Amino acid sequence: MTASDARLLTGSIEEPKQAGLPWNALLALATAAFVGILTEALPAGILPDMGHDLSVSESAMGQALTVYAIASSITAIPLQALTASWRRKPLMLAAVFGIAVSNLVTAVSDSYPLIMVFRFLGGVAAGFIWALLVEYARRLAPAHLQGRAIAITMIGVPLALSLGIPLGTFLSNVFDWRLTFVLVTVLGVLLVGWIAAVVPDLAGHRDEHREPILRAFSRPGVAAVLFVVAAYVLAHNILYTYIATFLDEYHMKGSTDRVLLVFGIASLVSIWIVGTHVDRRLRQLTIASTALFAAGAVLLGLLAGNNAVVYGAMVLWGLGWGGVTTLLQTAVTDAGGSPAQALLVTVWNGFMSAGGAVGGLLLDGIGPKSFPWSVLMLLGPVLLVVVVGRRHAFPAERARAV
Repeated sequence: MTASDARLLTGSIEEPKQAGLPWNALLALATAAFVGILTEALPAGILPDMGHDLSVSESAMGQALTVYAIASSITAIPLQALTASWRRKPLMLAAVFGIAVSNLVTAVSDSYPLIMVFRFLGGVAAGFIWALLVEYARRLAPAHLQGRAIAITMIGVPLALSLGIPLGTFLSNVFDWRLTFVLVTVLGVLLVGWIAAVVPDLAGHRDEHREPILRAFSRPGVAAVLFVVAAYVLAHNILYTYIATFLDEYHMKGSTDRVLLVFGIASLVSIWIVGTHVDRRLRQLTIASTALFAAGAVLLGLLAGNNAVVYGAMVLWGLGWGGVTTLLQTAVTDAGGSPAQALLVTVWNGFMSAGGAVGGLLLDGIGPKSFPWSVLMLLGPVLLVVVVGRRHAFPAERARAV
């Protein structure tokens, strides 16, 4: 990181060089990640009610998730390039406010096309959040705690998936799905105030120091990390998107909430482990993450008829998945610096949306029992790339990007 990147734009105050972590700011950023993921995935649990009220099919309503992910994917690179020299705090505030507006329109509108437009705009705002979170975490934390800072900011992702979405679905069933979106809107507005109060304003990157984002792809290790991102995220979303369908195949659909709760708790444990050790053991943790997910897939492929085995597989999967966001964000930034973050956002969201499409094709063509084996086919190359990429992508000794 250059000296110009390391200044605050609040007068002439230098970026803080504290020995510890800025917990208040990092927790506010973690809540931004929570709101971004919750907004994206919340419709998954209430598609029938939303589709009925808006007079569209469940499959059409399901595109509310797809359009959000696609928006984050296709706009991340051009918008990050456009705003690279802008102050960071106004961008973060605008992104969170944009998601709040998207949720408000979803809550009050009876127009399916209008809701889809604002879901797209919400996805654009979320793309900004994903790009800014890691930059903030790295620049506010001491060098030896940067990985842990990223883990803290990213804890909002598994929290949203494991706790936020089930709670939102429960509230929608008890009251109304529109009320759920109103509550998420209120959370977004409160978050704007929290960020405004506690998160410092960082400088953008001056033109003379800014590397073109696409050029970051050619830096050693970046392509390998992005391949791992693509394959790992695709594998996860094939199975996660259709987990209820998979469980129904083994007469466990009524246990979906408990299964996902176990997965979520294991994910939180993984976040803690990775956050504690990522700065010293990035390579080993990435290998372990992939192996744990693969082991869980093997159990689901061979012994999903046993309920206890399914819960055990969820623990392994959650332990593998929970910290992977931190691991891959850290790896891509080590290899390619800040410009590589936009590439990661694009790849991540693109293959997140692809997971639903590929899973649907597998479901129609082969059936839900194919999901675990598809996961294994994707994780095999992931493990190979991580093991082979010991020089630049996943080095044994981290050389932190500066």
